[in-house]
Amino acid sequence: MRPREVTLRFFAQPTEQNVLGKVHGGAVMKWIDEAGAAVAIGWSGQTCVTVYVGGIRFVKPILIGSLVEVHARLIHTGRTSMHVAVDVRASDPRDGVYVQTTHCIIGYVAIDAEGRPMAVPQWQPQTPEDIALQQHAVNAMALSKRIEEEMRRFMQV
Repeated sequence: MRPREVTLRFFAQPTEQNVLGKVHGGAVMKWIDEAGAAVAIGWSGQTCVTVYVGGIRFVKPILIGSLVEVHARLIHTGRTSMHVAVDVRASDPRDGVYVQTTHCIIGYVAIDAEGRPMAVPQWQPQTPEDIALQQHAVNAMALSKRIEEEMRRFMQV
């Protein structure tokens, strides 16, 4: 059985602080990509590259010193691609109450040593939640294609 989920936990450090004294969004994006990559690599057993980050939503800032939890899980597979939903939550370590801070979907492609896409094991949703998450990934891909088409149209003007 290939791992489909991973959760990373750590303290938000002062070195990750932005000018407002909160965790910098770029640090959060790095954590998201690391957790997502761990899932994609674990699922495919191959080197994977990030090809898409969609709908990243920063819901609430993360305070320095917070205990951060980055949970990533596979929600859709294509022939060579995998989509991973990532949720970031944070808590004051003294009370352990976690609140959602960030959410997004990341697309990865498995590649061989020459950088060519490789087939990945297929995943089939088993629960109603899995089915809803897979549909979320499909909807996000469709939206991404529409945005890409609009950007191409804009760039040609």
